[in-house]
Amino acid sequence: MFQNILYETDGPTAVLTVSRPDKMNAVDNATVEELDQALAAVEKDPNVRVLILTGAGDKAFVAGADIKELNRRDLISGRAETRRRQEVYTRIEQLEIPSIAAVKGWALGTGLELAMACTLRLAAEGAKLGQPEVKLGIIPGAGGTQRLPRLVGMGRAMEMVLTGEPVDAVRAYEMGLVNRVVPAESLLDEAKKLAAVLASRPKLAVQYGKEAVLRFAEGSLAEGLAHESYLHALSCGSEDKREGVAAFLEKRKPNFTGK
Repeated sequence: MFQNILYETDGPTAVLTVSRPDKMNAVDNATVEELDQALAAVEKDPNVRVLILTGAGDKAFVAGADIKELNRRDLISGRAETRRRQEVYTRIEQLEIPSIAAVKGWALGTGLELAMACTLRLAAEGAKLGQPEVKLGIIPGAGGTQRLPRLVGMGRAMEMVLTGEPVDAVRAYEMGLVNRVVPAESLLDEAKKLAAVLASRPKLAVQYGKEAVLRFAEGSLAEGLAHESYLHALSCGSEDKREGVAAFLEKRKPNFTGK
């Protein structure tokens, strides 16, 4: 079905792998379109509760944009191609279900931008994350200048964007760029364990919680609080809320149905 990615499901977890190992999983325009198609499959599958994104092989999550395409990019195509990547990455960010980036090796340029569009990020020991575009005479174009400061603060983002120097996994964790650092050999297993935890939680509560947190970066505190209250009220009307409270009071394990 796909040339540049692998897509598989395992129970409530979907795993989407960028698979261009001979090119360090560099993302070209065709890969962007395949990512979009896979996201459509995720959205249509009611059984998928969590999405994991990763890269094939041990060397890279995504080492950046395809350099041959980048070499041909001009004023017109630069605008069109970056806007398209922004659309697809924002689609990942706004999925109703949470997503986990499992980062091993290099996550540079559009690779880091892809990881930052995910809800959570796990990094393997030894991973390197960065926005090196300035070294090529350009700036990030798929969300790097916007999502990076939201995760690590303006000062740290400025340093990464303006120097182009990457940070290692430990520093990325200290900065808040990744949620956890795990041994490289167990990266995917750890991502799947985290996915299982997320999938075990009430579906609507996870969806509404994710939506509320995303609003943090979009408006004022007053707007965010109003939206949070609205989503809280919606969750109070769910069957899972009634089941969760009843199970707590009855000292038993809840049986959530996603309704």
